[in-house]
Amino acid sequence: MKSRFAVWVTVCCLALLVVSSGVMAQNQRVGTTAAPWILIPTGARDLALGGSSIATTSGLESVHWNPAGVGRLSSSAEGMFSSLTYIADVTLTYAGVAGSFGEFGNVAFSLKSLNIGEIPITTGTDPEGLVGRSFSPTFVSVGLTYARSITDAISFGITAKVISETIDRVSASAAAFDVGIQYRSLVGIQGFNFGLAIKNIGTEMRYDGSGLYRFAQTTTGGLPAQFYKTQAAGAELPATVELGLSYEGRPTENIQYEVGGTYANDNLFYDEYRLGGEIGYSMPSSLKLFGRFGFHTLGQQTEDDIFGASYGFGVGYNFTGIAMTVDFALRSVDLFDDNQVISIKLGF
Repeated sequence: MKSRFAVWVTVCCLALLVVSSGVMAQNQRVGTTAAPWILIPTGARDLALGGSSIATTSGLESVHWNPAGVGRLSSSAEGMFSSLTYIADVTLTYAGVAGSFGEFGNVAFSLKSLNIGEIPITTGTDPEGLVGRSFSPTFVSVGLTYARSITDAISFGITAKVISETIDRVSASAAAFDVGIQYRSLVGIQGFNFGLAIKNIGTEMRYDGSGLYRFAQTTTGGLPAQFYKTQAAGAELPATVELGLSYEGRPTENIQYEVGGTYANDNLFYDEYRLGGEIGYSMPSSLKLFGRFGFHTLGQQTEDDIFGASYGFGVGYNFTGIAMTVDFALRSVDLFDDNQVISIKLGF
C-alpha cells in the first residue's frame, strides 16, 4: 500500500512540475496553437459536467477526458456515437468501439471528425467565387487506447493518435499521446477520487502541399518569373495537464450523486477551473435517470472565453444483454447559438 501511495505522489509531483514550467510563457502565446479543434469536448455526460469529471469518467467517453477511464468498462464490449453542434454551423462527430481482453486490459479505437462544410474558392480574378468552385476542409483524429485496472483502486490508460488536417491543396499531420491515471478511494476515503491526465504531447504540425506555391519574380538576380514555394512554420499542439478530484455518494439504494472539480493547464492558453455535479435515480425497472450541471472559469479575465454554464440529462436502460445510455448536454455560448451534443452508448 505504501508503494502505491509513493507512486501516486511521484506522478502528482511530476505533473505539477510540468504545469509550473509552462505558466510563465503561457499567456504570451495564446492563439498560436496548432489543431485547437482537438480540444473540443466529446460526449454529452462529461460536457454537461463542465469537464470536471476526469477522476471518474469511464468507458469510451473517457478517451477524450482521461484515457484511464477506458480501463473501467462497465461491460465486456462498448460502442458509442456522439454528435456536437459547435459554433457557426460547425459540427463535431465522435465514434468509438472498445473491448475488454481479460488480464491483458482494455483496448479502444476512436475517431473524431470536425465537419466545417463547403467553402467557396475565391481568387484574385474571381473574388466573389462566381465560378462556383468550393472545397471542404477535412479535420480528423484517429486514436488507439490501451487501459487497464492495476488494482481495484488504480487504473491507467494511454492513447496514441494521429491528427490530420487538409485544407484545399495543403495538409498537415501530427502524432500525439495522452496519458492518464485514476485513483479511487483516495487516502482510504470511500468515494473520494483523484484523476490526472496529460494530453496532446506530440510533434509539431506544419502545412505542406501544392497550395503553397506562388508564381512570382525576384527583385534581384535577374531570374525569370517562376513558381516559388512558401515555407510554412510549424506549430505546437495544445498540450494540457489536468488534475481532478471528485466525491461520489449513495445516500439511498436508488439515489447516487457526484460532485467534482478539475484544474486544467494549457501550454498555449489560460488556466481553467471546472466544477460540476450529477444526481442519478435508479428505478426498479432497470431504468436510470440522471441530471447534470457544470461551469468553468479561467485564471484571468479575458474576452477569449465565450463558453458558459452547461446542463444535461441522461437515460439508461438495461435490455436483455444490452445496456443502452442516451445522454444530452447543452452549453451556453456568447455571440453564437448554444452548443448541443447527444451521445448514444451501447454496452454488450
